Amino acid sequence: MSTAGTIDRPLTHDPKKQAPMKAATREPAGSATRDFTTTGAHASRQNRTREMQLIPEAMARAHMHERLREAEAERPAARLMAARRMQRRAERASLRARRALAIAVMQ
Repeated sequence: MSTAGTIDRPLTHDPKKQAPMKAATREPAGSATRDFTTTGAHASRQNRTREMQLIPEAMARAHMHERLREAEAERPAARLMAARRMQRRAERASLRARRALAIAVMQ
């Protein structure tokens, strides 16, 4: 097989034959382990940048923020529906009390 490996299907599972991940530019110098070159590792390390490995996490975070924004937008509508429901319940209770009073006065 002459094709280079990917993250899901690496060319080799031997960590010594794979190059380490490059440090991101936004990290301070010296915060991660130092990079070293391994012969032939560049070909077997096709899509293994830290940014690509963090894409699912970033997508999940964006999805979570979108869900939170939707929940915040729905909250006033839910409060309004609950208030209307309580108002109808109070009106029904008031009518029952009026009927009970009318029946008590009539007897």
